[in-house]
Amino acid sequence: MSTKSYYLLYSMLILFICCSSSSNEPGDTTQPQPNTPSVVTISQKKLFVDGNSYYIKGICYGRNGFFDYQNDIPLMQEANINTIRVYAPISNRAELDAFQNAGIKIIMQVDYNGNYEDYVSTFMTHPAILMWEVGNENNYHPDWFGGSLNNWYRTLEDVAKKIKAIDTNHPVATAHGEVPSALALNSCPSVDIWGMNLYRWDDDVPAIEEFLAISDKPMYVSEAGADSYDNRESAEREDLQAVATQKILSGILSKSDVCMGVTLFSFADEWWKAGNPSQQDTGGSAPNSIGVPYDSTANEEYWGIVKRDRTKKQVFTVVQELFN
Repeated sequence: MSTKSYYLLYSMLILFICCSSSSNEPGDTTQPQPNTPSVVTISQKKLFVDGNSYYIKGICYGRNGFFDYQNDIPLMQEANINTIRVYAPISNRAELDAFQNAGIKIIMQVDYNGNYEDYVSTFMTHPAILMWEVGNENNYHPDWFGGSLNNWYRTLEDVAKKIKAIDTNHPVATAHGEVPSALALNSCPSVDIWGMNLYRWDDDVPAIEEFLAISDKPMYVSEAGADSYDNRESAEREDLQAVATQKILSGILSKSDVCMGVTLFSFADEWWKAGNPSQQDTGGSAPNSIGVPYDSTANEEYWGIVKRDRTKKQVFTVVQELFN
């Protein structure tokens, strides 16, 4: 074969390789480029992301039922939310990318009964990850663990330890119902941050102070808030939800020197919780809900700062102003 022929074949081969590597077709099997993870550290009970101080101005984001992250993200940005807390792991990279591009970090719940080690290994480099979280109010459910919370705390410690062995760039948290006991704290030294789900009327500051009295660990408020339905009047009262939330958030924000922030419960009304998912029902079941303002009842489908159709409630403006 002539030199000219060799040169022609070589040029065609290079062209083929270049075209193949830049393909954006659906059938393209090119592996995505690895992300650069955010490095999240803790110093003096405060969070730092890539060396910059980070305070959690967050919202709990339920993703089962009716949600559309592409339309929800602009509303979150408008409300000055910088963090979401989710209740199940997100495996859709496009969704993770969208939150990262919007400047919103994620407190990522892991499935401690599933293959969480593979999940952490796969997604720990994504810059949207703020921290891993193991369990949500599991201390209210000893029945899930053979009747003994000791079994849960052993599981929590084991999972936290394994995650930290895989990923050294992100802390591990748990969301505890109310202030954790000395038993919980002492049983789980590998938990870096303790989240507390607090429903103490419209003032959670005493709970923060109770935690500080028994532990030097970092903490944040993983749930707090009020629903917009008032059982005393059998009517929706957005104004009362807004008043209660203003008091709750103002109190938590006043403790920013010792509390890493808050993820308010919740982003949108969730119609799947209390009855027919095609309509909004009152009632529902929630542990330790006697402290829910102002009727001592958790109406589980009325907690959002926006309605199911994403219409803003009065409380939306409260969040927007306090998180500014």
